[in-house]
Amino acid sequence: MSVPANHEFFIDPGRCIGCQACVHACSECDTHRGHSMIHLEYIDRGLTTQTTPVVCMHCDSPTCAEVCPADAIKRTADGVVQTARKPRCIACNNCVLACPFGVPKMMSQFELMMKCDMCYDRTSTGKKPMCATVCPSGALYFGTREEIEALRTSAVPTNRFRFGGQVIHTKVNMMVPANRSVEYVDVASALNEAPTGQDIELNILTDRRPAATTT
Repeated sequence: MSVPANHEFFIDPGRCIGCQACVHACSECDTHRGHSMIHLEYIDRGLTTQTTPVVCMHCDSPTCAEVCPADAIKRTADGVVQTARKPRCIACNNCVLACPFGVPKMMSQFELMMKCDMCYDRTSTGKKPMCATVCPSGALYFGTREEIEALRTSAVPTNRFRFGGQVIHTKVNMMVPANRSVEYVDVASALNEAPTGQDIELNILTDRRPAATTT
């Protein structure tokens, strides 16, 4: 039994409560038991305690695979970008440096790049990813687009991100405020850089307060 084709992965960063349930659940995955592939990051520790889960976005054209000189990173027919294959990975770190989302981890003890593969051992047999089954706040959700839209009336999913001049489409969706006109999420704005297009200023990604003025 495979996961229904209309099931998708959704991330709602603003709902993360920092409980780390996803981190511990991820470490129980059979493919990398004892090692969590989820990053739980602070947005800006100088301003807020808000955290956000970081999982692989499973890009349609994965940069990590494109820069791998050993052809160790493969994308399945249904769009899941997998961990590097042990016989091929040369631990060069190209993928770690190239990923625009900062996802791959080089596990030095194994000399192998490992990352979230959306619990492919589970989703390929019709089960939900481990992290999505334990998240108590709904920051991580696996289901249909109709389900998430019914649950999140104040947010809508998007899977288009811009990095400089490059627009990336992903298999994983991010929830953004429904009252904004969203063409894509400009990640440069999250780095406090000048936005380069019709981006959305996400409070969940960056604090964009007006600069203080003096008189």
